[in-house]
Amino acid sequence: MVDLAQINAMSEEAAREALIKCCGSAQWVSSMVQARPFTSDAELFEKSDAVWFALPESEWLDAFGHHPRIGESQLREKFASTADWSAGEQAGVASASEEVIQGLTEGNDAYFEKFGFVFLICATGKSADEMLHALRERLPNDRQQELENAAREHSAITKIRLEKI
Repeated sequence: MVDLAQINAMSEEAAREALIKCCGSAQWVSSMVQARPFTSDAELFEKSDAVWFALPESEWLDAFGHHPRIGESQLREKFASTADWSAGEQAGVASASEEVIQGLTEGNDAYFEKFGFVFLICATGKSADEMLHALRERLPNDRQQELENAAREHSAITKIRLEKI
């Protein structure tokens, strides 16, 4: 459940700081700050998606760059502002075998090399095996298809993070 009263009452600066943790796109953050006040969770989520899916590719790529690679061991250091959230979202990796972790590492590298952005998946509730399967399943896609997949996954991640504000 989103604390709408808190989001609506924040100063512009505080709202920007909170929202950038949900989505790394500066344009998305600006639009969401200006869209306040929100009257319901549904309105917040609808506005989030409307803004997100209307952004240019460059903003999507910028936002994707704010996410760690699934299973990345330096997660806490590299993404300090959202490390706790990311760690929780990727909890399924914690109990993964070395083989699966290695597969994620190699798959993430191949994915980034092919598409130029990190593999995004809404990892909440998924095991490392499920994430690895999805990664391998999506690797053969073309860039446009994967850009759209990543945008949808990012939207789901953003919603979960909005609920944490």
